[in-house]
Amino acid sequence: MEIQLIRNATHYIEYGGKKLLLDPMLSPAGAMPPFRNTPNSFPNPTVNLKVSIFHLLQADALLLTHSHPDHFDAVAAALLPKDIVFFCQPEDAGKLREQGFRDVRPIESDITWDSVSIVRTSGQHGTGEIGKLMGPVSGFVLNAPGEPVLYIAGDTIWCPEVEQALAQHKPDVVLLFGGSAQFLQGGPITMNEADVTKVASTVPDAQVIVAHMEALNHCLLRREDLRAYVAGLGLSERVRVPEDGESVRIHPSSSRM
Repeated sequence: MEIQLIRNATHYIEYGGKKLLLDPMLSPAGAMPPFRNTPNSFPNPTVNLKVSIFHLLQADALLLTHSHPDHFDAVAAALLPKDIVFFCQPEDAGKLREQGFRDVRPIESDITWDSVSIVRTSGQHGTGEIGKLMGPVSGFVLNAPGEPVLYIAGDTIWCPEVEQALAQHKPDVVLLFGGSAQFLQGGPITMNEADVTKVASTVPDAQVIVAHMEALNHCLLRREDLRAYVAGLGLSERVRVPEDGESVRIHPSSSRM
């Protein structure tokens, strides 16, 4: 398995002989407005892609946790081939079909795609009224022969749904969306330092990869701060915080430490 962080939540994942594009946000820096009611007013994304879009268009399928514009933007909708296999949560299927995608496959609970099994999980994209306004979000667990079990948590904070997914699926690798994204009111709507370390302590044999940082105006947690935090807890070897464009390759034999 190889996971390449493209930017924010966008990843290029080679798994079970397939190439998956996760949550594609392909706009150039500054093309989208800042999220409103947030501490910073920088336009989004705050950085450019470091990977060729042509490379991303070679994917066999798309995997979408939810359709917020920082996970699926207008540029991705325009450039991606309309006949590509498109896995999503049921709530987003109609919107994607309206955009012209012809092979949309909503995952109610689980689906099998050739040798790859995909199970949908849930989470909480914040708390209280803000959490409700953010709408439904999903995560996914991937299984394939000869591959580590991969859990993509999606846009969520630490919550019972995440705890249940970790206990049920016992992943070898966990991909988290960090950044501690926040509005002026309420708490984080994506994972902060404490959430990341809670995941790492709950699955002590798993590798944890943290993305969703330094690309959006409302993401306040920076990579260097998260690295320092996990280093202080002795977790640096298990919690990886890649740069944009960086790839992490994990073999089944090395997924358990």
